[in-house]
Amino acid sequence: MRNLNASWRAVSAMFALNGALWGIWASRIPAIVEKLDLSHQMVGSLLLCMAAGAIFSFPIAGHFSDKLGAFFTTRLTAGLYLISLILLSLAPSPLLLAVALFVFGATHGGMDVSMNAWATEVEKKNDTPQMSSFHAMFSLGAGLGAATGYAAVQLNLSLLQHFAFASIGLGILAFLVANIGWQSTKREVKEKPPLFAIPRGPLLLIGIVAFCCAIGEGGMADWSAIFLIKAVGTGEAQAAIGYTVFSVGMVVVRFAGGKLIEMFGRTAIVRYGALSAFVGCISAIVSADYVISLLGFVLMGCGYALVIPIAFSKAAEMSPGAPGIAIAGVSTFGYGGMLLGPPIIGFTAELASIRFAFLVFAGLACLMFILAQAMEGRNRAVQQQ
Repeated sequence: MRNLNASWRAVSAMFALNGALWGIWASRIPAIVEKLDLSHQMVGSLLLCMAAGAIFSFPIAGHFSDKLGAFFTTRLTAGLYLISLILLSLAPSPLLLAVALFVFGATHGGMDVSMNAWATEVEKKNDTPQMSSFHAMFSLGAGLGAATGYAAVQLNLSLLQHFAFASIGLGILAFLVANIGWQSTKREVKEKPPLFAIPRGPLLLIGIVAFCCAIGEGGMADWSAIFLIKAVGTGEAQAAIGYTVFSVGMVVVRFAGGKLIEMFGRTAIVRYGALSAFVGCISAIVSADYVISLLGFVLMGCGYALVIPIAFSKAAEMSPGAPGIAIAGVSTFGYGGMLLGPPIIGFTAELASIRFAFLVFAGLACLMFILAQAMEGRNRAVQQQ
């Protein structure tokens, strides 16, 4: 890969660590459910605590990324994130698990904002689109983290042993790679961070595009397998392949994203992505064939892959004086889409059918296509720097 230098490796290590810790947690949810005897309703409520923590942290992390520097803030939040994962394994009751999940969500979300702010600095210095490759490393890290869950079960490790060994080992490795002495820009920030980071003005369009994409990502994570079972008639094992091929499409395109953006530009990539997501979704809806549905899911993954990385890069460029807060605002919309995607599809499927519910993705892809112009080029203020 071109520009595979120390700064790229450092930021990639942080993205991979962020994804790995998330994957470790996700892989052991069944064990935590069994340990505390949680009902489905309780699990849903606990996950909302984690989401609340993330949304709470976005403006704070954006504020400190601007004030103290994204490099420092990323390492600080990464250290807290490592500790918070271990705390999850120690929670003895649902109430304390709720508190631990709020902290876990806050540190995850805070690191997400700060590492994306750092990534925009590296991308700007290297003068080449690299954001998509960083997000690909997050996806790979999540897969690695989930794999440690399988290994932990096979080795009969307790939750504490698994979370401690994996987080400490991966944390040491990531911090060693990321220890490059990067000098982030520090900005004088007089105002206190807002309670919620909400994008305004032109940034609002960027946030809406990220929101549309995130609904698709979140919805596919929870409903792709159910779609294949209910609408196509596959078995459970075959249905599990749906999200796998969707994710593979995302990772492959994200690794190729830098060259694609250089060749076609951001606006065209978002439009092509929206078109790919639309065609893939419609293909899956109108066909009852398993293979065609899988191909549709691949097209959807490819279509969504570069939208949010582009949105983060554009947000930072549009607000050169406070890129951390700008990224935090887009993150709020993106995370909101991730949260709302699954229930929106579920509610629509309950009223009509799962096939009809998937039309939500197609409609949002059309909206992304229309708003793609918001991603055009670089901000003038950035060009003049």
